[in-house]
Amino acid sequence: MSPRICLSITCLILSCYLVTSNEECQLTNSNEQIDDCNCRISDLNELNNQRLYPLLHQIVTKNYFRFFPVNLRKKCLFWSDDGQCSRRTCAIKPCSIENLPEAFRTRTVHENEHCSTVDTNSSLGLVNKNISVVHKQTIENWIQFDDIQSDNFCEVDDETSIDMEYIDLSINLERYTGYTGPSTQRIWSAIYNENCFFLPDSKIFYDLQQKRLNINKMCLEGRTFYRLISGLHTSITIHLCAQYFFPTVTGGYSGSDGHWGPNLEEFKIRFDPDLTAGEGSKWLKNVYFLYLIELRAIYKAREFFQKQTYFTGNETDDIHTKELIIKNLIREIEPFANYFTEDRLFQNGNDLLKFEFKQHFRNITRIMDCVGCDKCRLWGKLQTQALGTALKILFTNSNSIQLQRSEIVALFNGFNRISTSLYHLEHTFKSCIKKEN
Repeated sequence: MSPRICLSITCLILSCYLVTSNEECQLTNSNEQIDDCNCRISDLNELNNQRLYPLLHQIVTKNYFRFFPVNLRKKCLFWSDDGQCSRRTCAIKPCSIENLPEAFRTRTVHENEHCSTVDTNSSLGLVNKNISVVHKQTIENWIQFDDIQSDNFCEVDDETSIDMEYIDLSINLERYTGYTGPSTQRIWSAIYNENCFFLPDSKIFYDLQQKRLNINKMCLEGRTFYRLISGLHTSITIHLCAQYFFPTVTGGYSGSDGHWGPNLEEFKIRFDPDLTAGEGSKWLKNVYFLYLIELRAIYKAREFFQKQTYFTGNETDDIHTKELIIKNLIREIEPFANYFTEDRLFQNGNDLLKFEFKQHFRNITRIMDCVGCDKCRLWGKLQTQALGTALKILFTNSNSIQLQRSEIVALFNGFNRISTSLYHLEHTFKSCIKKEN
């Protein structure tokens, strides 16, 4: 079955039980424990839906978190470009310089921008930029070596690049765009088949479903990696089902002729247990696992966040942003911060496994540059960078945590997207599926 939502393939969809017409759809047993965590789903639902969901929404609407610096022009490194989605629903709405907070308006002068000099006739001050092919390769090797030594779990966009731009997330919402085709299939196929840890023999002898069924035979690190990617994919699927575009009969996907809203039928197609071979509840629980991991990361970096000014040029707003994070968010998540601890991973000095874990995830962040829909690429890059930032925090000494603005913005917006998924499961889709008569 071809994918019907952006960044979605049929190998990973949710599932819920068909019930009688007057019953609520029970997506999962709320008293169940989250895999590899000593935490109940019901406890996280209460924390998120009653307290964190409204708080996170308030935080990400602040100017510091509203504008995300990102490079959407990076070339796909894995296959030739399939071309860009031409639908208006795929397009990014530009953010004019006037709408940016004053602190974000300063631009670095780049090599291909005109920079006037005092004496344009003199060649004495010119820099000879010629570098031999051999030296270029040597420098590239240096860059790769430094890259490997870094704590980054994701490919972070260069904030000084001429292609870097600030995107106003409030006017570029994550939702269904109508972007489908081979490109969407290839994205998630590459992620699961080439970058997830599976038992060695399963890569040769089993299909993807059978690989997933072997998940409990894997080491904790392998299970953790898969559940994080599965949780992210599942969360994205929920967002797109909740914000689905219904075009008019003759309007198509123009972005204006139609309306947005939850697509209960699409949700039903993807959640029917007959279409998931009973795996749906496992995928759903992976969203809660991902939620705990990013929650843990934010709490671990609390001292770093305490030192930040969240500067936008509006002192009153900056102070309020910091209060929301330090006095409200950190306090709320503290009781849940230790249900999963990173100390359980990579024990006995298994540095090779940790290196592979990091490289696999960095590869996934690079794959996001291959998405052919601008809006899908924007949110794919943001949410993978959020998870990569969380992993970076978890495997860095608390006293050594250093983050760029883009990483901070991605982490909080990414956590908000997972929070929104849990909210939709409890509210938007809870009574979505009825038993056929």
